Amino acid sequence: MKNLEELKQEIIKYGKLAGEKNYTPGVSGNISARYGENVLITASGTANGYLEAEDLSVIDFSGKLIEGTKKPSSETPLHLEFYRMRSDINYIIHVHAPYLSSFASCGIALDEPIMAENVFYFGQIPLAEYGLPSSMDLVEKTAKYFNEYDAVLMANHGFIVGGKTIQEAYLKLELAESYAQVVFNTKMLGGAKILNENQVREIFALRK
Repeated sequence: MKNLEELKQEIIKYGKLAGEKNYTPGVSGNISARYGENVLITASGTANGYLEAEDLSVIDFSGKLIEGTKKPSSETPLHLEFYRMRSDINYIIHVHAPYLSSFASCGIALDEPIMAENVFYFGQIPLAEYGLPSSMDLVEKTAKYFNEYDAVLMANHGFIVGGKTIQEAYLKLELAESYAQVVFNTKMLGGAKILNENQVREIFALRK
């Protein structure tokens, strides 16, 4: 298991990358890492692109502050539920990236098989119904997708993704935001050519 300082530096590094790409503007979004029987998460009101070590707090699975001086993110319950449901997920990134958030705000899931790479990595990116940010309603409406999907759009809100490593979670974010931009562009150009069922099956077969 990585030590606490290593986890903090990972989150700081990838928070900065997300900030540079404008995936997490201002103080929006939050990042966390599994830390043994606890979770390391960004503090409420912090900017992912400008994190410092003191902006990260250790909590237990009841949400109680174990280590740190700042209040944990208000989206802590959403992160904790993702970790509870998926033992393979060690890192979670929640952001308001522009293209992904645009689809979320329009109530449009990214579920059409348009690009082979996205079919391979995501299958689809479903859309969870709107729930008030930081509420248990949001947790319930979003968590029902976590068993099957690593990435979920949240209506009128943003995007959440998990990975075994922080690099994996971040690269999925990068890929998803690029995919959302491509889908937007195809709509502007008159509509994408959708992959057929046989082509989708062939892509899924490559996962084995």
